[in-house]
Amino acid sequence: MALLQALSVAEHLNFRHAADALGVSQSSVSTRIKQLEQELGVQLFERRHRGVRLTEAGQHFLEHVATGIEHLDHAVRTAGAIARGERGRLRIGLYSSIFAGYLAELLGQFRGHYPTVDLQIMEGRARDTIRAVREARLDVAFVVGVPRVVDCHSRPLWTEALFVVLPEQHALAEAEGVTWPALSGESFLARSGGPGPQVHDHIVLRLAGHWCQPRIQRFDVERDTLMSMVAQGYGITLTSEAAAQVPFPGVAFRPILDETELITFSALWSPHNRCQALLHLLALAQQKSEGRLLGI
Repeated sequence: MALLQALSVAEHLNFRHAADALGVSQSSVSTRIKQLEQELGVQLFERRHRGVRLTEAGQHFLEHVATGIEHLDHAVRTAGAIARGERGRLRIGLYSSIFAGYLAELLGQFRGHYPTVDLQIMEGRARDTIRAVREARLDVAFVVGVPRVVDCHSRPLWTEALFVVLPEQHALAEAEGVTWPALSGESFLARSGGPGPQVHDHIVLRLAGHWCQPRIQRFDVERDTLMSMVAQGYGITLTSEAAAQVPFPGVAFRPILDETELITFSALWSPHNRCQALLHLLALAQQKSEGRLLGI
């Protein structure tokens, strides 16, 4: 309090005017300033009949006090904004193949609502992003399916249709869409990581027992490499509707017309994470999902 009163006196160069500005008595200001000078062992003001004047020591001291108070005020306001989820950082894990469609729209809306929250994106395999959430290195991961992780919460948010990825020169690339019987004799490619195991299992589910045993090769590669392999004629693969919106040279994306199952995508986070920005993102995601169901 004494420091604020000293700053007010330095601004007005008058005890009475400073007291009026602070809404206190002149004697209170004068007493506190005198006590402060005694504690510091430094005279801050030269008293005159018509006011006061800062001493050189007083000017130096109060300049630093003013700077310190500004820093403290900034720290208080920043801490409050972080606590309200209006500032700070939000660490997000995802597959590159789902950074489009619903998720791209969601993060765009979040940035519009909370422009001062720093979004830090980690792209990686599901098991890596889930582990990072469990180890508190990520706040949330967006993954395929609805994983059951003991110490995490998960919530299904959106679904997408299944698309096949074909080389541009493939005969089926000319069609508007394809069917599973037309794909029964094809060689399929799948990643070892990411959604690869789910892609493998889905191909087996749709083709095994109905037609010939599907030929599926699995590779420990990232999505772009797999797309390049399709473009070069190594085989075909499956992907999501959002990923099909991102063009890739040499390949064609076509919907599977007789596919009855949609791909579910979920958010996964730790219930112990009290990050307010995370809660804002989850609330926005839930609102967006409900809006889709209502056709909004």
